[in-house]
Amino acid sequence: MSERPVSLAGEPKADVEQARAFGLTPDEFRKIEEIIGRTPTYTELGVFSVMWSEHCSYKSSRRHLRMLPSKSELVVQGPGENAGAIDVGDGWAAVFKIESHNHPSFVEPYQGAATGVGGILRDIFTMGARPVASMNSLKFGSFDHPRTRYLLGGVVGGIGGYGNCVGVPTVAGEVMFDAAYNANILVNAFCLGLVRKGEMMSAKARGVGNPVLYVGSATGRDGIHGASMASAEFDKESEAKRPAVQVGDPFTEKLLIEACLEAGKTGAIVAIQDMGAAGLTSSSSEMPSHGGLGIELDLDKVPLREANLTPYEILLSESQERMLIVAERGREAELQAVFEKWDLHAVVIGRITDDQRWRARWHGQVVADIPIGALADDAPVYDRPAAPPKIQPSAKTSTAKHPETSKALRALLDSPNVASKKWVYRQYDSIVQSNTVLGPGSDAAVLRIKNSRRAMALKVDSNPRACALDPYLGAIGVVCEAARNVACAGARPVGITNCLNYGNPERPEVMWQFIRGVEGLRDASLAFGAPVVSGNVSFYNETEGHAIPPTPTIAVLGVMIDVAKHVTQFFKNPGDVIALVRTAMPSLAASEYSALFGIDGGSLNPIDLALESALIEGLVEGSEQGLIRSAHDIAEGGLAVALAEACFNPRAILGAEVLLGRAGNADAVDFFGEGASTVILSIAPGDVARVEKLFAGHGLEFAVVGKVIADPRLKLGSLDESVSELQRIYEDAIPGRLRSDD
Repeated sequence: MSERPVSLAGEPKADVEQARAFGLTPDEFRKIEEIIGRTPTYTELGVFSVMWSEHCSYKSSRRHLRMLPSKSELVVQGPGENAGAIDVGDGWAAVFKIESHNHPSFVEPYQGAATGVGGILRDIFTMGARPVASMNSLKFGSFDHPRTRYLLGGVVGGIGGYGNCVGVPTVAGEVMFDAAYNANILVNAFCLGLVRKGEMMSAKARGVGNPVLYVGSATGRDGIHGASMASAEFDKESEAKRPAVQVGDPFTEKLLIEACLEAGKTGAIVAIQDMGAAGLTSSSSEMPSHGGLGIELDLDKVPLREANLTPYEILLSESQERMLIVAERGREAELQAVFEKWDLHAVVIGRITDDQRWRARWHGQVVADIPIGALADDAPVYDRPAAPPKIQPSAKTSTAKHPETSKALRALLDSPNVASKKWVYRQYDSIVQSNTVLGPGSDAAVLRIKNSRRAMALKVDSNPRACALDPYLGAIGVVCEAARNVACAGARPVGITNCLNYGNPERPEVMWQFIRGVEGLRDASLAFGAPVVSGNVSFYNETEGHAIPPTPTIAVLGVMIDVAKHVTQFFKNPGDVIALVRTAMPSLAASEYSALFGIDGGSLNPIDLALESALIEGLVEGSEQGLIRSAHDIAEGGLAVALAEACFNPRAILGAEVLLGRAGNADAVDFFGEGASTVILSIAPGDVARVEKLFAGHGLEFAVVGKVIADPRLKLGSLDESVSELQRIYEDAIPGRLRSDD
């Protein structure tokens, strides 16, 4: 039976203007009145505003995300839970997801990035999985922008500060600097955990009368309306949004991980969910709604770290390190004993009901009474207008001249987008838990699965320049690159998670970019047989009408059957043969070379997904047969940069002598072109014929182009450079810029 909630003394009036202030439209306000049959209270309006925000409801993207493939024989859990899960063999499931924390990280970089890591960790261990690896994808403005160094230092510090303390290794990532992100940085955080199949926990509540427990940290005022902030553009007052950024405590998170995993072993947990975006409101409405039930909360019992919090503040706070649990009735004390052991709150604050209402009481009065489906499942779903931009984006159109080859290579190695990211990843613990076989600095991370010969490979990728030229082909290219990196390590891609970062969806050109990007992701996922099992959409990444380029970030999970067969990108032995295998010719379109020198790179080349899939199979088969000594894909900077990177073996610097097909008369496209799926291999001389036959069997171009040499020089056509000097430039590019700033 519905009860009419009370409005509290001193609360603002809940009207259309207040709805606008909360990010709701007048039509949405009228829809709320229609659903509940009256004017909402201020508290109820706040609850609707966060649950109907873009960040929580996906109201602009939901209908389009349905086109993504999410099933395969290996999928244990697809979209709909806190994270997706893939069977990785030997009784294990890998649980993984990537999410954005863009807006908070721009306003308060350290805490924004730190709590982004904390939030994605909670999504993993709520599934009963122990987090074993983190990755991240970071986009900053130009290095010349006055705010970039501050944001870089804060974000990297926050990721390292939280991840290192909580004891989860950061094993891979990517960093890009571009003026397009001067006013809107991107911080996308990924986590993967392992759980025994059959032991996963769920966020779907069941059992009328079952108690609802609040566990973890106490509630404060930090993070109120964080979900709403993430669902709006930035403006000149963005700095004032600092109070909407949460504050993290990694030491409490570590306790929470251990307590939740131990509590899961008791069998007393029916459902569990993180209090993430929208805090207590989202978790308390989504869990019972997914089970077709209702809930009643007693806000007086919520642990508080600040006195005099109102119901509105308690419900909307996004204080960190908090979970909501639905327990088996009669087993509350059993769970409370576990959390008390870890010095954490575990308080019964409500119960599951059968009336499909979301009801909150405070000081004996009902302060909110709403049909639960209206919050969790029935938010508006928009089919927003979509149209390509009237002026199509293009590459540089200047008449700039191509630089001399040697100068171009040195300049590219000195570019922060190409250069070593060691300054970044040295601040992360990449080996804690002792599972990391291959950490940051190679094509993909490799993690052993303990007590198994199997291993997992992980990679995160994006290419906003390509996506700006063609959102569809660009998105396909990103999936291809992430899958190719995983395959270069020797693993077969089996699953995808995505973080789709775009501008304001209310603008038709942004919506068109988004739809085309999702279509590209769909087609590439189908081609590789790697379903999309989880993900996140981040809209409104723009400031005063200036949007970021479309930036779909893709993370791929690969599985290898024998960890001993993993492959790295570095040349191993003098005398080994260097070969190229590729699916298409390179191009300067969307390349770092074009961006750095103002060269018109033209349009993106078509992508043959059948050949891309064949390349993946060839790389995996070659590594499983022990025929490939090193594999490195050509990405930012093209062939010349990739060859230099392959020479930078941390155990012993080697050289390479390469002659392209035109007897050294190659041009900038051959040396610095990107776009095509091209991989540099090194092979023992006696195995070349077998490798060539293997790739020819997949219909792929294979060409021997040179050899590894002991003399540490890179000889490529007319180019003849000291590898040690190239490595010095490569490794000092980012630290050198930071020193000059000091």
